[in-house]
Amino acid sequence: MTVMCLGIPGRVVEIHDRAGLRMATVDFGGVRREACLAYTPEAGVGTYVVIHVGFAITTVDEAEAERTLEVLRAMADAVEGELGEPLPGSR
Repeated sequence: MTVMCLGIPGRVVEIHDRAGLRMATVDFGGVRREACLAYTPEAGVGTYVVIHVGFAITTVDEAEAERTLEVLRAMADAVEGELGEPLPGSR
């Protein structure tokens, strides 16, 4: 079995500190998860970031984030496996 790990874009909606780490609540089109911003110190509230295994690994613009989310909605099973629930509008 091959395991696919996705980088999923989302919008930072809140930034906070947890045990000395800069953390964010990230919205993935209705699903919200916490992510570490250690690798993206430039990210602020409203910034779109790509999340991989709980870490923001890069920033992207809103248009690119929306294009990627549309593709991921078409791949609902893979996204559900990564987030633990489907993106709204994918089913």
